[in-house]
Amino acid sequence: MTAASHPGHVTAPVTGADGPLLQVQDLNVHLPTPRGELHAVRGVSFDLRPGEVLGLVGESGSGKSVTLRALLRLHPRGTRLSGRVTYAGQDLLTLPDARLRGVRGGQISMIFQEPMSALNPVLTVGEQIRENLREHTRLRGRDAMDRAAELLDLTGIPSPRARLQDYPHQFSGGMRQRAMIAIALASEPKLLLADEPTTALDVTIQDQILRLLLKLRDELGMSVVLVTHDLGVVAQTCDRVAVMYGGRLMETAPVTPLFTHPLHAYTSGLLRSLPDGGSGAHRQPLQPIPGSPPDLRALPAGCAFSPRCTFVTDACRVAEPPLVPVAPGHASACIHHDRLPPLQGQA
Repeated sequence: MTAASHPGHVTAPVTGADGPLLQVQDLNVHLPTPRGELHAVRGVSFDLRPGEVLGLVGESGSGKSVTLRALLRLHPRGTRLSGRVTYAGQDLLTLPDARLRGVRGGQISMIFQEPMSALNPVLTVGEQIRENLREHTRLRGRDAMDRAAELLDLTGIPSPRARLQDYPHQFSGGMRQRAMIAIALASEPKLLLADEPTTALDVTIQDQILRLLLKLRDELGMSVVLVTHDLGVVAQTCDRVAVMYGGRLMETAPVTPLFTHPLHAYTSGLLRSLPDGGSGAHRQPLQPIPGSPPDLRALPAGCAFSPRCTFVTDACRVAEPPLVPVAPGHASACIHHDRLPPLQGQA
C-alpha cells in the first residue's frame, strides 16, 4: 500500500493538474524588529505546478526562509503581510485562522531548518508523529501507531517501531531530519515546504535525504519548495530555480538553462564562485562575488546588486529593474541580461 492510498487519509481538494498548485503574487513581508519595521520580502511572485520541485536559492539574508514561512503565516506577532498566496482557490494570507489550521500541516507541510530545535525534546518521536495524524487524519490508537512506524520506515529509519519510543536527543542529526520528514508527511500533503533540510548534514546523509524527498515526491505526487544556499543540491534535485537577493526574486528559470546560461549578473556570480568539478581545460580559478549582501534597511538606489556587479552601468542605479520574461520559461531582473556570457564547466 502506498502512502497516497492510506485509508486514514482525509483527501482535500486542490487545483486541477492543468493549473498551478500554488500562486504567489506580489508577496511583501514587513517584520517587526527592535530597530523598527524591516521590509524583508519585496514583491515576490512565482507559481508552482503539481509534482514540481522549485529551488529557492540565494545568500544568507536574502529572504528565502522568510518567504517560505510567510506562505503559511508562520511569522512573529506584529508582522505585516500583503499580496496573495493562492492555494486550492483560496488566499492563505486572508484565510481565517480556523480554516488555515486545516491547510497548515495537513495539505501543506513544512520541514524546518533545525530539527533539534523544531522537535519537542520532552515528547517521543512517535508521539510527535501521532499528533499530526490525530489532527489531520482519522487514524487513532493502534492504527495511528502502525502508521507512525510505517512513516519512519518510509524515511529509512531502521527498527522503526522501536524508535517510536525514543526522544529526539537519542537520534543522530540525519535521523532527526528524517523524523522531521516523517512528521511532515504524516498527513500526505500536496505541498511540502523544505527549509534547508540538509543543513549541517554530511554529504552522504545529504544525498540520502535528497533522494528520499524525490522518491516521496514521485510516490505521493506532491510539489516541493526547497530553500537552500547549495547550488549543487539544486542541480541534483530541482526542476526550476528562483534566485533571491535583497528580498526580491532576481531570476527564475528551469535548472538546465539557469546553470548553463544565467541571465542575471547575480546568478552568474553565484555559479562562477563554485568549483566546476572538472579537469584540464575546464578548470578555472574561483571567482568570488566581491563585497557582502546588502543591508535591507539601506538598499542602494536602483538594482540592489549594483554595488557588487561587474556589469554595472549608470542605468542600473536609476531604478530597480522589474522581473520580466527574457526567454521562454526564463525571467530576469537584470537590464544587461543580453550581455552575460554562458558558463562553461557547470552542472
